[in-house]
Amino acid sequence: MLFSMTGFGQARRETERYAATAELRSLNSKTLDLTLRLPRFLQAHELDIRQQITKALLRGKVNFNLDFSRPAGPAAAGPVLNQAALKAAYHELQRTAQSLGLPVGEATLLAALRLPGVVPTPAEAAQAENIPADEPTWAELQPLLTEALAAMQQFRQDEGATLQQEILGYVATIRQQLAAVEQHDPQRILHVRQRLNAHLAELTQHEQFNATRFEQEVLYYIEKLDIAEEKVRLAAHLDYFELATRQPDEAVGKKLGFLAQEIGREINTIGSKANDATVQHLVVGMKEELEKVKEQLNNIL
Repeated sequence: MLFSMTGFGQARRETERYAATAELRSLNSKTLDLTLRLPRFLQAHELDIRQQITKALLRGKVNFNLDFSRPAGPAAAGPVLNQAALKAAYHELQRTAQSLGLPVGEATLLAALRLPGVVPTPAEAAQAENIPADEPTWAELQPLLTEALAAMQQFRQDEGATLQQEILGYVATIRQQLAAVEQHDPQRILHVRQRLNAHLAELTQHEQFNATRFEQEVLYYIEKLDIAEEKVRLAAHLDYFELATRQPDEAVGKKLGFLAQEIGREINTIGSKANDATVQHLVVGMKEELEKVKEQLNNIL
């Protein structure tokens, strides 16, 4: 079973006290690259959050954002007058005006309204409502992360299933091309035998012909052209590759990457040893399909 490194998961909770949204996004990465955005009151729990995400997601460039907000309180409807502060400011201005011999009237009231604290600003009102004891605990918000992780895992599994079918299609094409090589190989060997017989007939007539040395060189040449072992190993690697994609392990991307390297090594050896135009053409096709496999393996966990 394959899992994609690309994923998305979200969970939301709304109460009378707050609204919170946990959101996870993941892209491809060779290791786990985790970035967190948390409300200030959860900063102390950053290590616990990192450990939970790391244990669940293993690899990928992961961004976790926990958005927290409170519902709009009475301050949202408009400024709230602080009557006690207004009375104190007005009386103080009144006494000051009388001591200076200035008239007291509507201008004094307007001046009192403009003094700090009489009509709280939105920021001051929000700060006044932000009571630390009323903050939710991490134990209350932690299920949001668990739910977002579950959604992320389901997303990765669904994407992985799509990638698995695509990758196995490329592997099946490599099998078909390997079968074509197998089918063509007897004809290739016949051509090699004919060339050797022609050279043998020519060399045996040479007066410095050394039969023993010639036999050794012929054996070396035949062994060098023999691709039977490479064909067997390539078929075995393809079998193991398909088996690995169906294993229950969640993270098999690196294993598949190593197998793809071995598959490529056998394909290259077949191409270099065959010394045949038809086989070379089939080898090029296998290389093309293998490159498609490697490209998709970059997305696999």
